[in-house]
Amino acid sequence: MSTTYPTSTEEERETAIEAAAQAVQRGALVVLPTDTVYGIGADAFDHRAVKALLAAKGRGREMPPPVLISAATTLDALAARVPSYVAALTEAFWPGPLTLVCEQQPSLTWDLGDTRGTVAVRMPDHDVALALLERTGPLAVSSANLSGLPAATEAAAAEGMLGDSVDVVLDAGPSPKGEASTILDVRGDRPRLLRLGALTVAEVDSVLKPLGTTIERDNERDGEDD
Repeated sequence: MSTTYPTSTEEERETAIEAAAQAVQRGALVVLPTDTVYGIGADAFDHRAVKALLAAKGRGREMPPPVLISAATTLDALAARVPSYVAALTEAFWPGPLTLVCEQQPSLTWDLGDTRGTVAVRMPDHDVALALLERTGPLAVSSANLSGLPAATEAAAAEGMLGDSVDVVLDAGPSPKGEASTILDVRGDRPRLLRLGALTVAEVDSVLKPLGTTIERDNERDGEDD
């Protein structure tokens, strides 16, 4: 059974984040708020915890979770051969609803699933999520729902679907955006749109056009991950 922690006051938030951080450290799963939708998270470097996350959602290794970070500078530790235009994207949209699919650093020892050498990274724009990430380091975080069901935008909905699988639920009220992040594949000379979410193509292109490039849109897909 999970324990739900409110985060309305500074004292409640401190208690909640400490409980969630301890749960992550012992390999348990947590539900955390983000600016897009609620997520189910695990230590990205704990193979068993990531496996448990996928099992909780009813997913296989073919759908690895994204990784959330607390600072844009962490991207360099997780991703290799990052194109120069990515710096402009992270400057404009992080923290925020933009997930970047990068080539992962070959030295990383984690196992997120069948990633084919990639890692999807995002810095969420949510104080509670960032405070937790500052204590835990990178978390593997997927949308807080059973596979095939809508992503939870409130803690109670996430707990209703995943409560038996998680130790701690952080309740920060309704998700500010209620829509999943936009996902770009940034392994090439131009970023490729994988999923249209809370961030529009026009918003992204407004940053890219001064650099002489725009989004490729030939491979857009739907998805549920944060």
